[in-house]
Amino acid sequence: MRAWLYLLAAAIAGAIVTTPALFVLILLGGSFNDALVASLATLMLTAGIAVVTMRDIIRCGLAMIVCFCALAGLYVTLGAPMVAAAQVIVYIGAISVLILFAIMLTQDKVAPSRLVFQTQAAPAAVAAIIVAVLVSVAAAGTNWGAMGEHVRIATNDLANLLFEQYTLAFEAVSVLLLAAVIGGVFLAKREKDQSA
Repeated sequence: MRAWLYLLAAAIAGAIVTTPALFVLILLGGSFNDALVASLATLMLTAGIAVVTMRDIIRCGLAMIVCFCALAGLYVTLGAPMVAAAQVIVYIGAISVLILFAIMLTQDKVAPSRLVFQTQAAPAAVAAIIVAVLVSVAAAGTNWGAMGEHVRIATNDLANLLFEQYTLAFEAVSVLLLAAVIGGVFLAKREKDQSA
């Protein structure tokens, strides 16, 4: 019975993601690239909503990974493959996995029925409405026809700039992530020692 529910959920998710793409492609007469951007943006928004509404924190972390994947796809379609690669390597490969490991190491299996961030739903909803209005005003005030083509970033030039001038920043981030992993393991071991 549970497999049918997963299939039904996958079909609904597929319909939610493909409907804006078909709308842009057929009704608005957009290109395939525009339809792909609409589809990935819908997937990112849906995954972002899932992150803040689900109760299981592990599933929230997995939905966050889907959100980051959709953002990386948006970067690729908009002509920034180096930024998309950095998104996958840094956010999906490092930060999301680090967050999931930290949750699994430090969270007690008997979690409270209501998480702390779920008690702040009303202020978060007000803040989300304010941000949505600001983004809508900025989007309406932008001259979208001013740029006719996507700007293609030369990956070689960007990589040379990042790895020649900003090497110290990359190393600092790696040390910071290592310190976070060590801190998570230390906290998990200390909690087990105190409970024993």
